Amino acid sequence: MATPPNQPPQQGGFGAPQDQPQQPQAPQGGFGAPQVPPQPPQGPPAQPPQPGYGYPQQPGPYGQPQQATPYGQPPQPGPYGQPQQAGPYAQPGPYGQQGGPYGQQPGYGYPQPPQFPGAPGAPGTPPGGRNPFKGRPALVVGAAVAALLVIGGTVFAVTDGDDEGGKKPVAGPSDDGKATSSGAPVNPGDGSGDGGADTEDFNADRKAGEAKVLWYKEAPDAPASGADAPGMWVTSKTAVKAAYKEVVAYDVGDGKPTWDTVALPQKICAVTPQKTADDKVVVAYMSGTSDRAKCNQLQQIDLSTGAKGWTGVVADGALFDSAIDIELSLAGNTLMVGRSQSGTAYDVRTGKKLYDKQKYGDSCFPTAFAGGARLIAVASCDATGTTEHDELQELDPATGKVRWTQKFDKGWSVAKTYSVDPLVVYSTNKDKNTWNIATFKPDGSYRSQVGFDEDFAPECDSGFLQRNLTGCAGTASDANTLYLPTESTTGPNEIVAIDLSTGKEKWRVKSPTDEAMLPVKVEGGNLVAYVEPSYDAAGRVVAVPAAGTAHTPTTLMQLPASTAELEDGFYSRDLAWVDGRFYISTTRLTGNDDTKEKLMLAYGK
Repeated sequence: MATPPNQPPQQGGFGAPQDQPQQPQAPQGGFGAPQVPPQPPQGPPAQPPQPGYGYPQQPGPYGQPQQATPYGQPPQPGPYGQPQQAGPYAQPGPYGQQGGPYGQQPGYGYPQPPQFPGAPGAPGTPPGGRNPFKGRPALVVGAAVAALLVIGGTVFAVTDGDDEGGKKPVAGPSDDGKATSSGAPVNPGDGSGDGGADTEDFNADRKAGEAKVLWYKEAPDAPASGADAPGMWVTSKTAVKAAYKEVVAYDVGDGKPTWDTVALPQKICAVTPQKTADDKVVVAYMSGTSDRAKCNQLQQIDLSTGAKGWTGVVADGALFDSAIDIELSLAGNTLMVGRSQSGTAYDVRTGKKLYDKQKYGDSCFPTAFAGGARLIAVASCDATGTTEHDELQELDPATGKVRWTQKFDKGWSVAKTYSVDPLVVYSTNKDKNTWNIATFKPDGSYRSQVGFDEDFAPECDSGFLQRNLTGCAGTASDANTLYLPTESTTGPNEIVAIDLSTGKEKWRVKSPTDEAMLPVKVEGGNLVAYVEPSYDAAGRVVAVPAAGTAHTPTTLMQLPASTAELEDGFYSRDLAWVDGRFYISTTRLTGNDDTKEKLMLAYGK
């Protein structure tokens, strides 16, 4: 099997991604971590071993050991004269910690003590999230959820039926194809709603140079246990948001309702983060309120009109292949519905079933999917056996055909995709307390690994039974560069531009204030970033030139002081910069009855 150019052969099963993926089965030897945890040298061995992953080197700066690079190369010096680790494995973190990008101990990962999956800091809680009491990312992280015991792999199609799924595959139309209203939206933007005559004019005292508050929306009442508010889709005319049991739409300019609220029978539990080229999305809601209720009811919605399209019910697969918690992804006109151990693809325009993605090979069960420009699948293989590992695949969205497969070493779990095109994968090894960020070429072959001393801090969420592969904000990428924020503990953080061809740093830029700065998107040759507010000052949107040698942030939009407290007070959030407007929305409702909860805030010029 080919090794990367100008590199010595691999010793043992160390596991960089293989250069040429197989179709459809994974290559042997795979991609992952050292087989022994990194540790300080205990003394010179009788005969020096071949350099390789995880072989301990002489102590580096701050009294911490340095690890060898993936292919036995010496560590390369980084910017500012600081030694850097050329490989991604077991690099020491900044601030005197040994850790991964989120400051965990030791190595480069983030295993946590056993906790209920999905709880803050528990396995399954990926990096990020928002601290409800602070205006900066809460670095709450955990390894990916351990694979469930897997038996069988039968998959049933979307069906009409009751809580437990129906009997025959069908995707039927909704009742009348039109949206229905559950009542006047809160603070609809026209002086009515809950705001009434007391609705505050945030622009009354707007200062020179400040952006205009286009509109602000409060959230619908949620139960005391809280509710999800997933998804934010912005078209040229409409900003659409899901919250609890509703999907609401507002004119991007003045905030007036674009169409009647789409009311759903039960709480929303999943949405497609993406929208189709003709502005269609699919949301999932619960089958009921009992303990047996599942996240298995599907509803297509037209973002332009609010019209309801086809509906369907997701049936369970075989034993342990549950629709209690599903994930939805769009790639082109293909909707992928992921269960705990399989997936089923549908034509998003009609609801017609296209294919199943089921168990394959050596007891490999698909457990997560990522959509967008490509359709990426992750499978857990031999989860209870001695050859346990993850596999990464790209699927043809229309047919499900496997275009390539990459195998990860034993113990490694694919946690997130920071980007799907180009493909950037964040993986963890909870047993060895390690992490890795790897990039791949369009054919699935290994491209590079991000390897230098840094604590990165994107804002990521997670699912309960599944890995939410695309649930990370605070990252951005273009064809050749990945942009990641560093951790902000006190004072300003930095955004690091990483060369995807080499995994090395291109440049970095410090936040222009004492608050954290997060990448939002790449647009017009610039990195667009959000600088967070402080307790007494509003945030801003800035542009950082991606090319050249000067990377000084320039302000695109100074947010107004009138909404600084609102801006800083979102419990959890989603950010969007579209057509020169900036949007902040919540992703979770707490169910607090003491005050009206925030839903969306829009700025323009």
